[in-house]
Amino acid sequence: MKRWLGTAVVIAHFTVVMFHGSAHTQLKVGLAPWQTAFVLIVIVIAPLLAGILIWTRLSRIGFMLLAAAMGGALLFGVYFHYLVISPDHVSHLPAGDAQGTFRLTAILLAITEAIGLTIGLVYSRWTTERSNNVF
Repeated sequence: MKRWLGTAVVIAHFTVVMFHGSAHTQLKVGLAPWQTAFVLIVIVIAPLLAGILIWTRLSRIGFMLLAAAMGGALLFGVYFHYLVISPDHVSHLPAGDAQGTFRLTAILLAITEAIGLTIGLVYSRWTTERSNNVF
């Protein structure tokens, strides 16, 4: 069950990330190079890698990575979408049809990241003995 929960949150998060990225592109809300690297590594790649690892003998590491990635993504998203005033802030978006998508996906990102962080923290505490049933 825990692997399925982890997989579900990774898939849901990745789906929301794709829609949010599309809204960024449509609104021409750019990111600094370091932000782009952070998004690619922490928000896109790390959860996908965690989703793979949770189905292996390294499932505990996978859940730890899931918690770290989702926690980092949550902090990044809350800071840039809701705290700092910039074109990336949900209340200061450039004009365009994708504003609604941007705002909806910003909150969905925060929700999926909070859920992923929780799942990662809870299941990374399980012993490796309980999680060595696959591969």
